[in-house]
Amino acid sequence: MNVTDQGTREPGRERYHAIPRTLVLLTASDPDGERQVLLLKGAPHKRLWSGKYNGLGGHVEATEDIHSAAVREVWEEAGIEVHDLVLRGVVNIDTGYDEYGRRPGVLMFVFVGETTERVVWPTEEGTPEWLPDARLADFPLVDDLYGLIPRALEGPFFYGHYFPRPDGTLQYEFLQP
Repeated sequence: MNVTDQGTREPGRERYHAIPRTLVLLTASDPDGERQVLLLKGAPHKRLWSGKYNGLGGHVEATEDIHSAAVREVWEEAGIEVHDLVLRGVVNIDTGYDEYGRRPGVLMFVFVGETTERVVWPTEEGTPEWLPDARLADFPLVDDLYGLIPRALEGPFFYGHYFPRPDGTLQYEFLQP
């Protein structure tokens, strides 16, 4: 198939555009055998999610596949080398409209994995921290993670759709086929 056969630009048709991103939730057992989740506490200078916990991950480069991007992001943000990540969910994030028309959306690919490596290092993005799975609700997480993390860690595969409310916040919906 040719690049031009992909139908990404057709005269008279405006297609929905989405930016691919990854979100990775790594787990490990603490010395007492309790499951912990590795989350990134946003650096104080960050424009988005400063001081809040988020999963590892980020943008997918045009030259990489989704899995390779997830592996790269874990290495860049936590210094952990992983390869056995499992795609657990896909979320379509509708970012609405602005004065120029429909904004590009985000397609978020949610991966989970386990590791025995617990040594992490801080980066410009923030500080990776191992948090107890059973107490995640006690921490300031990025809003959607309160519903997303349990779905991703417990399975099965899920789909999500985030869309804007009139006040600009996002509504989160999940579906498990």
